[in-house]
Amino acid sequence: MIVRHLVIHGRVQGVGFRAFVEHKAERLGLEGWVRNRRDGTVEAAFAGPEQAVTAALEACRSGPRHSHVDMIDVEEAGSDLLSQRRSGERFSVLATT
Repeated sequence: MIVRHLVIHGRVQGVGFRAFVEHKAERLGLEGWVRNRRDGTVEAAFAGPEQAVTAALEACRSGPRHSHVDMIDVEEAGSDLLSQRRSGERFSVLATT
């Protein structure tokens, strides 16, 4: 299992990006979370097999229909990042920070 922390820049709020990420992550069987940030970016954490995490990252590069992704910052992370999920959920949509 690998864990990646993403910060997605561009027109990524108000376009269904969090729901898009949640759907992709669930389809790929990933654990993690996604949330909007007050600076206009979207932040996400994905954990799972490398191939599935890579597929989720590639999906984020295109995003949903009305989004426009300028850049994605990606970092390796530890499983402690998953503790931000809501209890009992494999993948959570979290409140804006």
